[in-house]
This record gives sequence, structure tokens and C-alpha cells, in this order.
Amino acid sequence: MENLVNEAALSQQIEDALVARNLRGMKTVQPALQTGYYLRAARILNKCKGHVLIGTGFPVVDTFETDGPVGAIALYRALETLGATPVIVCGPPVSQALMKDFRVHEIRVGEHQERKLEAFQALYHYNPDAVLSIERPGQAADGGYYNMRGESISPRTACFDTFINNAKCPTIGIGDGGNEIGMGNITEALKDLDIVSASTRVDELCIADVSNWGAYGIMSFLSLWNNIDLLEAVKPLEILEYLSSLGSVDGVTRLNELTEDGLPLEEGESVLLELRKIIGMA
Repeated sequence: MENLVNEAALSQQIEDALVARNLRGMKTVQPALQTGYYLRAARILNKCKGHVLIGTGFPVVDTFETDGPVGAIALYRALETLGATPVIVCGPPVSQALMKDFRVHEIRVGEHQERKLEAFQALYHYNPDAVLSIERPGQAADGGYYNMRGESISPRTACFDTFINNAKCPTIGIGDGGNEIGMGNITEALKDLDIVSASTRVDELCIADVSNWGAYGIMSFLSLWNNIDLLEAVKPLEILEYLSSLGSVDGVTRLNELTEDGLPLEEGESVLLELRKIIGMA
């Protein structure tokens, strides 16, 4: 029982640390979630030995943003280390950028029936143990997709919602603003934020000030349970340089630079260190 209590307390510490900056209101909406969400999400992934589908990639102008892919790559490597087979699911141009170095399943913009068929075929093919979304646009109540400025990005957004909605396995969403897949879990709490909120729901929603950091929150427990410091292996500079060379931009500044959501990479590095201290690995 003591172990359960400790893990619940750890999850609370991790949850609080990841919304401490309250950059886009996630600390404000945190009470809408039942505490322990990082613990529960990590339990799902810790059991995975088959395919795990990781949806990511948020369209910005004619390319993709750094928030999402950094965390997806970090989590992909962690799951691979633990014996699972992760697959990154995304649309062009991020799919084309990553497929040389990672297992990628490409999705494309299309009509609703096409999207649904695409999801059914992929889910049948991979038979995943879990489906996870990290900083992936979620459909709003009107079926469209919107960025943080309220601008429609529907013409450039391939649909990952159909994967989440039709999965027969547990689903996880990571988001930082309210317009990402999974935010349908807390629709009411998002009403006071200046955002066109997403309505797609997941089994476990994890929130963070920057979605990349949400991946680190889950990896904290995976590190603890498997006695391996998966967080130490994450090198934000290396991943950001890699993505930058492939044409990524910061989602806030829209510039090709080594930042995430307008923050210098040192912020992400400090979060990693803080999480490692929380779980007693630093």
C-alpha cells in the first residue's frame, strides 16, 4: 500500500511541476483532471510489448512545429529500449522528414470516410497495444481544426482523431493548450481559455506547459519501474538540431530555431533535471 501511496504522491509532484509555468492555462484547468494521470498513462505504456502508435505533428504555415516531435522521438526511443515497437503516425511534411530514421505511418488529408477507412486499416494492420497523441490537433465540435490563434488549419491537417476514436486499446493524449486530441475530456474547464477547444476524448489525458514535457512525465515512471534512466538519454539540443535541419519551426514564433513554444532549450533541459530529481535519479 505504501508503494501505491508513494507513486500517487510522485505523480502529483510530476503533474504540478509540468504545469508550474501556466503558459497557456493548463495549471488553471488542472483541477478538472483526476490526479494520477501521469501514473495511469505510464502504467498503460509499461505493459506494451507490441506496437504503440504515436500521433504527432502540428501544422504551422507550410511546415511543422518542434513541440510534439521532440517528445514523440524521446518516447519512441524509450519504448524501443523497453521492448515495444513504436510507430510515429503523422502527415506530410513531418512524415517525410522522419521516415528515413524512424518507423512512420503516413496519414493524409481526406474526406471523412477516407479518414475512417485509413484508420481502420492501420489499426487492423498494427493491432496496437496503445495509441498515443502528443501535440496533435484535435477536431473541434464543428469538425474543424484550429491553431492557438483560432485560425483554421483544416486544409493542412490529416486526421488522427479517427485512430483514437476507433482504437480497441487504451488511448492517451498529451496537450498544452486545449486544441489538441484528448482535450475533449475537460471541455467545460476550457471554456474560459481563449482557444477553439478540441472535442476528441481519450482514456488518459496528460497536460503540460509544453507537450514535449508531457512525454518526459510519462518516461519518469517508466524509468523508475524499469530501473533505467530514460530521461538522462534525452538530449533536447540534439533532437531540436535534427528537426531544425528538416525544416521545423517554433510553434509560437514560427521561426526555424532551436526552441519549443517560444522557450529556449534550457527550459526543457531544466524540466528533465527536475523530473529526474523527483524520481531520485539525479
